[in-house]
Amino acid sequence: MDSITPNEIDIVRASSSKINEIDFENLAFGNIFTDHMLMCDFRDGKWQKPTIKPYEPFLLDPSAKVFHYGQAIFEGMKAYKDESDDVWLFRPDENFRRFNASAKRMAMPEVPEDIFLGGLHEILKIEKEWVRKGKGNTLYIRPFMIAIGTGVIAAPSTQYRFMIILSPAKSYYSGEVKVIIAEHFSRAANGGIGAAKAAGNYSAQFYPTKLANDKGFQQIIWTDDATHTKLEEAGTMNVFFRINDTLFTAPTSERILDGVTRKSIISLAEREGIDIQVRSVLVAELVEAAKNGSLKEIFGAGTAAVVNPIVGFSYQDEYFELPKIENSVALKLKDKLTNIQYKLEEDTFGWTVKI
Repeated sequence: MDSITPNEIDIVRASSSKINEIDFENLAFGNIFTDHMLMCDFRDGKWQKPTIKPYEPFLLDPSAKVFHYGQAIFEGMKAYKDESDDVWLFRPDENFRRFNASAKRMAMPEVPEDIFLGGLHEILKIEKEWVRKGKGNTLYIRPFMIAIGTGVIAAPSTQYRFMIILSPAKSYYSGEVKVIIAEHFSRAANGGIGAAKAAGNYSAQFYPTKLANDKGFQQIIWTDDATHTKLEEAGTMNVFFRINDTLFTAPTSERILDGVTRKSIISLAEREGIDIQVRSVLVAELVEAAKNGSLKEIFGAGTAAVVNPIVGFSYQDEYFELPKIENSVALKLKDKLTNIQYKLEEDTFGWTVKI
């Protein structure tokens, strides 16, 4: 998929660019947006003609379903620029697939490939200069869809809006990350929408995360809703544990997001000869490993942060500091993954797509 043809999309260029006003060396994640956005509405049972237009606010009726019943989904992706000034995407087909899986779970219409991927290629061609060279510089991509149909009856909307907005980014997290293992709150439940990238999944995390922040911790490692004995995700990321020389991560389920970075880390670990097991890890198992010294690393994995090492965790008011180690598996895998994304290393998996 290269792009949709010009007669299949309306393009309205911004009269001027704000790019020269941006300090690209000091970016707060997700606060600055590029000059253009893509918008496409679903009405009368079909998708309308997409438009790329200047980034701007838009009006919605106060009774729009998104405000009342939370029909809203999103994805997180990145664009990278190599040393030859070419722009690349990383596994965009996986984000497209997952977006439509989320849409289906939320009773929303699936977005056609030519609108999602084709429109993405087209807007990235326009905003190419916003993608800066250099490892660590990216253009964060936020495709999302909201219910814009009106009325407060509790039923799915009949009208939707699909959009893509772009934000130049550097590192998502900074500083050391300490976590609390959840004993009461849950991120998701069996039969729920935990496997969808639905907006409500994230807002439900804000209160327990605030409680953790008040205690001096940055994130929560979520546990299963039924017993709180199985470790599932870390904050907004999938989570990995290294016990001795084996990596562990929980299997995906209807509670756990099928992370693109997660599956890429698994494939890279297998290629590098690292022993990796996809199975449930028990809280008791982690605590015991921390006590006997066999727990070497914990790290989160996701699009925004890529790989984020965790320096310690708290459980039942007992804090366990992880050892300072050389030859970190987390950092090795992060380096391998980002080298592929920035075209500094051969992509033997066929993950990267040129714009």
